[in-house]
Amino acid sequence: MADKQSEPPPPVKRYRREEKSSESEEDVDNYQPYVPVRERKKQQLMKLGRLGQVAAEVSAETKSSSDNDPDDETSQEDWGRRYNVSLLDQHSELKRIAEARALSAAERQAREEQHILESVAQSKALMGVAELAKGIQYEEPIKTSWKPPRCILELPPERHDRVRDQLMILVEGEDVPPPIKTFRHMKFPKGILRGLEEKGIKKPTPIQVQGIPAVLMGRDMIGIAFTGSGKTLVFTLPLLLVCLEQEIKMPFIRNEGPYGLIICPSRELAKQTHEIIQHFVKHLKMTGMPEIRSCLAIGGVAVSECMEVVQRGVHVMVATPGRLMDMLDKKMVRLNVCRYLCMDEADRMIDMGFEEDVRTIFSYFTGQRQTLLFSATMPRKIQNFARSALVKPVTVNVGRAGAASLNVRQELEPVKAEARTVHLLQCLQKTPPPVLVFAERKQDVDAIHEYLLLKGLDFANIQHVINYDMPEDIENYVHRIGRTGRAGGEGVATTLLGRAAESSVLKDLAHLLREAGQKVPSFLLDMIGEPDVPAPDGQGCSYCGGLGHRITECPKLEAVQNKQASNIGRRDYLANTAADY
Repeated sequence: MADKQSEPPPPVKRYRREEKSSESEEDVDNYQPYVPVRERKKQQLMKLGRLGQVAAEVSAETKSSSDNDPDDETSQEDWGRRYNVSLLDQHSELKRIAEARALSAAERQAREEQHILESVAQSKALMGVAELAKGIQYEEPIKTSWKPPRCILELPPERHDRVRDQLMILVEGEDVPPPIKTFRHMKFPKGILRGLEEKGIKKPTPIQVQGIPAVLMGRDMIGIAFTGSGKTLVFTLPLLLVCLEQEIKMPFIRNEGPYGLIICPSRELAKQTHEIIQHFVKHLKMTGMPEIRSCLAIGGVAVSECMEVVQRGVHVMVATPGRLMDMLDKKMVRLNVCRYLCMDEADRMIDMGFEEDVRTIFSYFTGQRQTLLFSATMPRKIQNFARSALVKPVTVNVGRAGAASLNVRQELEPVKAEARTVHLLQCLQKTPPPVLVFAERKQDVDAIHEYLLLKGLDFANIQHVINYDMPEDIENYVHRIGRTGRAGGEGVATTLLGRAAESSVLKDLAHLLREAGQKVPSFLLDMIGEPDVPAPDGQGCSYCGGLGHRITECPKLEAVQNKQASNIGRRDYLANTAADY
């Protein structure tokens, strides 16, 4: 019994249980490995062609997992291999991404420049103090009796657009009047037509084709065209027509007027404008029309000469801001019947520091007036500032604001400062007289006055302009060379360039030459250290209009800001000094 109890129990036999396969052979053949949700989403996106989103996600992964730049070529090749994207598709998508990044950078730059432009914009509106105080705001332009002839009104709008395209006229505004290509269709009287014939003017220039009809209809206007394009006739001829109509209906009495006021930044320009008015007044009188009286109010001309005309009743006054302010302050002249105001070279007037004078002059008006602003260089900052004084304005732009006349051949010559006077005499041999010479400093003018006699800003048939030195900004350069090549004629502008010229102005000059279709000298490219590459579309400074820089690096804006800062410091110093006393 004991032995039986000591024997071990028999081993339990275990049977191997064959597991029954739950999958058929067919299921095994169709077996697919598990794909994570993220991977499946990427594959689906790729099927839909949304490679950009895939690339963006991969770049995000790469950026989060490493310090590598997701924009580098390694990461781009990586997602292309991982997701089996063809090289052609990779190239197309990467090109699109690069263009999107460039666009976003351009947008950021545009926003930054707009912010700068707004920060330096004049905060006060260009309106009279009384109008601002009373909240007077004119909603509709002045109505006139002039209308385009029926033969023009019956033409379709497509014709008007075609004429503007042919003449490179850009217009902005509501209900823009149609362009008119002949002076006869503008309904000018015989006296004005004869005056045009005597000056050899047979047909209107582009700025006149669109500008004169707009002014005749009483519209406020901003006119932009290169110097010598005929802007003066755009605002003088309609004014004479309106004054003639007023005089016929009810003659002006003693001390009445002016009805029209033209403000110019310089004496020479005011004198030139007054001479043009006198020319047409003479021809109107020769045809039996009533006398239109005009006066010139500028420094250097006796006030008594102007007052003689004012006392008889004056229709048109041409003035500079300083003299006009003095006469208004002394109540020698009143603007109670003035309904026509033109500011010639308006941007230069504001840049020259006449902004407050102009604002004060506006306060002397007692009713609505038709306001016209003209210039060859009118940056966007001036246009935006001036619109506060205009009612539904029409902007007429012939060519880019600040562009040089295509009729002027611009020649640049490298000259050392000490050799300029001698070289100037050689330049005078290029064309017959008269020749106009500009210089930045009065000392230089005194040094060469024994060779040249400067008689004014505009001469008949001037063929040659010499810049003794390069101006401080490109706007002055455009105005200088515009003294030649006027009224369709050709001219030459020679500039003596030295190393003292500002680099930014020289860059503007190079782009100005390219824009005019003229060759940029190699020595100028060496001076600015740039290749001969044209500026991209939309390039340029919105503050001064130069094509060689942006507003973020504008030397003119920097100079203005430095001057303002120094004036603030000076005012604080004077205020503290006064307080001490």
